Amino acid sequence: MATTYNNLYLDLRTELRRAGDEEATQSARELVCAAAAKTREELVRDGSLYASPEVEKSARELVKRHLAGEPVAYLIGEWEFYGLPLDISKEVLIPRPDTEVLVDQALPYVQSLGNCRVLDLCAGTGCLGIGIRHFVPSASVTCVEKSPQALQYLQANVHGTGVQAKAADVLQYWRELMPQSVQLIISNPPYLTGAEMQALMPETAHEPAMALDGGTDGLDFYRAIAAHYRDIVCPGGWLVFEIGCAQRADVMEICRQNGWQQVQARKDYGGNDRVVYAQRVK
Repeated sequence: MATTYNNLYLDLRTELRRAGDEEATQSARELVCAAAAKTREELVRDGSLYASPEVEKSARELVKRHLAGEPVAYLIGEWEFYGLPLDISKEVLIPRPDTEVLVDQALPYVQSLGNCRVLDLCAGTGCLGIGIRHFVPSASVTCVEKSPQALQYLQANVHGTGVQAKAADVLQYWRELMPQSVQLIISNPPYLTGAEMQALMPETAHEPAMALDGGTDGLDFYRAIAAHYRDIVCPGGWLVFEIGCAQRADVMEICRQNGWQQVQARKDYGGNDRVVYAQRVK
């Protein structure tokens, strides 16, 4: 039986809600748009039109795959961060709304400088660096990523933004940099523990292990970045980390042990500890 785009969307939203998808409205909309090759605006405009059998079949298949654990972002091949569209695949970590608070934390400082140099370490999609550059076009931003597979998406996402993509191992890249050459380092490093890597939620299990695995205690990258990149930051500059919600005390202590000062933490908009930031005073 023929169905309109609007009824197809409503039907799939109901199915997703019954299955426990907390983002059923967004999921249904994005999957119907992907199946129909329509923008959100076009879906609203054409809501009273009938979807072809092929579109309906495709949309229902996408929902089936999503309910089996595949993230919507990977199914549609794109996602937004701060309203900015990003190319996505299973080779890169999916940007979360919680991560936007890192940009919120860094922006006032970067805006106060105008011309400055920013490093986004463990960049993945490049969402952090791209977000900062979007709001501060005078900033010189470099996104650093080791994974060759992720680098393809990083390069696509930074195209036309003025952000530079750098293929490098964060654990070694500091050796290429001049002392006191950067005003801000921002990073969402791998931070899951070994135990957490063995007990991933179904959707997270589809994401690249390299972007998740922070070592036995989840702190390997914090130790390396805090230790090796301090001298790269100019006096007065900042280091901004995303953290797991139980890592605040550990990451703050790692920063202090490596000579960072003004070490502070910030929660995301869900009330969970999400950011540790610290300054190089001298």
